[in-house]
Amino acid sequence: MRTRLPLLLIAMIFLFGLTVGAQAQDEPEREGVALTIYNQGTALVQDLRTFTLSEGDNIVNFTDVAALIDPTSVVLSSLTDPEGTIVVEQNYIYDLVDVSALLERYLDEQIEVSTDDGAVYLGQLLSGRNGSIILQQEDGEVVVIDPESVRDLRFPNLPDGLITRPTLRWLLFSAAGGEQQVELTYLTSGMSWTADYNVLLSTDNASLDLNGWITLNNTSGTAYRDATLKLIAGDVNRLPDPVVYEEREMMGADMLASAAPAPVEQREFFEYRLYEVPRRVTVADNETKQIEFVTGANVPASTFYVYNGSYPFYGYYSPIMDPGYGLTGITDVQNYLEFTTDEDGGLGADLPAGRVRVYQEDIDGAALLIGENAIDHTPEGEEVEIFLGNAFDLVGERIQTDFRLIADNVLEETYEIRLRNRKETETVEIRVPEYLFRWSNWEIIATSHDYDKVDSSTIEFRVPVEPQGETVITYTVRYTWPR
Repeated sequence: MRTRLPLLLIAMIFLFGLTVGAQAQDEPEREGVALTIYNQGTALVQDLRTFTLSEGDNIVNFTDVAALIDPTSVVLSSLTDPEGTIVVEQNYIYDLVDVSALLERYLDEQIEVSTDDGAVYLGQLLSGRNGSIILQQEDGEVVVIDPESVRDLRFPNLPDGLITRPTLRWLLFSAAGGEQQVELTYLTSGMSWTADYNVLLSTDNASLDLNGWITLNNTSGTAYRDATLKLIAGDVNRLPDPVVYEEREMMGADMLASAAPAPVEQREFFEYRLYEVPRRVTVADNETKQIEFVTGANVPASTFYVYNGSYPFYGYYSPIMDPGYGLTGITDVQNYLEFTTDEDGGLGADLPAGRVRVYQEDIDGAALLIGENAIDHTPEGEEVEIFLGNAFDLVGERIQTDFRLIADNVLEETYEIRLRNRKETETVEIRVPEYLFRWSNWEIIATSHDYDKVDSSTIEFRVPVEPQGETVITYTVRYTWPR
């Protein structure tokens, strides 16, 4: 439906609910804004403005606040006279102008409707709900108009109480007249950030170059110009929002990329990591912005292969006696990339949670995507393992060759694991984790290869497989439990 309202009417904003004797203040320009954005979709906004207050009661309006503001988090304080300025009352007004709101306010009033066929209807609005507009004209005739055919809706004026933007309104008591700088602080949803990493892996898989970008998303309902920007990496606990004040259509975001002239500053803050951009940043509404914050060159790295054909381990509850339990039929061999965030490893940085895209150059120099995955918050000094995909030339096969119940409380089981390498010239090492899932008391009584005990329920083989060759692992495990 195409609805056109006269600009003069849209501009008429009516103040309402003013306390007798209070003087409404014109809203000044924003003097400064600071944003602290958290991973979970929350931002802390600090907004500075200067008002000229009268002695006594004053009405102060703040527009340009986020449409998804949490009104219960709002704090207004005077920086000029904190002792003599008192917040008497605080209101959040979010009854915004739209067609539905106007139709609801003009029930039983006269409005004018023009349709696509050139017809003009003038009458008393009986209903604007349930997908139709019902008018009673001067001659008493009732007309039902399909909203899809409406070209124009005209109303006499803008009803009291409707506004064009979400507004915070305070009743302030000031002990003295004059200019006062005030700071507004509030939390809003609709803002979040993640880390995106682009990794170029060397052709020998021995080193990598890494570029990390802050990817900032703003759908909070307002823009923040020349803002001081801080980002918190970590899992900050917050309660769910009890009320949603406005449903907003999420628009497609434009991708902007701007590298900072100076590196993003990183420091510890409580139990989290804080990243501060050392320049002013403008964050438009419905925008995705990227800022580079970490780089690393020639970081030592390696790739490895894993054949995980065993059944996932979920915990011991009772001995599992079913012979067919744990047979998966998995044949894929997985490919992983690993490197360290330790300073000695060449990176020396914390990596906030985010998405990692790994590229490698082809023989013509073009960088091609070889894998993509996500990492959790990773502090400096930890290992990073990224699953890239399944290896094309490697195949695994795992079969149960024997299952024997020796006694009421003794069970023996034998597995054969075949690993095939179809590469032409490269010998590879494949890691083979095996989960001992039938019971907690187990013993390996026969094996073809050495293994490591990873934990109380897992062993791991690491075996080489020659090009165009096959390696066969066999092992027998004995489980015992009380009678």
